[in-house]
Amino acid sequence: MSKSYIAIPDVRALLGEIAEESIVSRNIYNEATSRAMLFGFAPGQELSEHTTPMAATIHILEGTATLTLGEEKMEAAPGTLVFMPPSLSHSVHAHGQVVMLLTMMKDSRK
Repeated sequence: MSKSYIAIPDVRALLGEIAEESIVSRNIYNEATSRAMLFGFAPGQELSEHTTPMAATIHILEGTATLTLGEEKMEAAPGTLVFMPPSLSHSVHAHGQVVMLLTMMKDSRK
């Protein structure tokens, strides 16, 4: 019997060590309706402003970062969860080492 779910006891362990001046990413899953990626940022690293055609969430697991969401900036600490509608411009700037889970939800109505 196959499982109908995915369970990861320690998602942070999937990244390993984050090298200086780098951004590390790991694809956790990519299925018909959703995709999840784990990101690790070395201090001072950033994802420049971009958009995605899908709704998405950013969940900060470790460290602090400045998130730019459209025209607004916010400080994000561990536990911060942000829901973003499709096409919202956004960027991430890590102050220290940051681990972030990004989940994208595909519109199943299309």
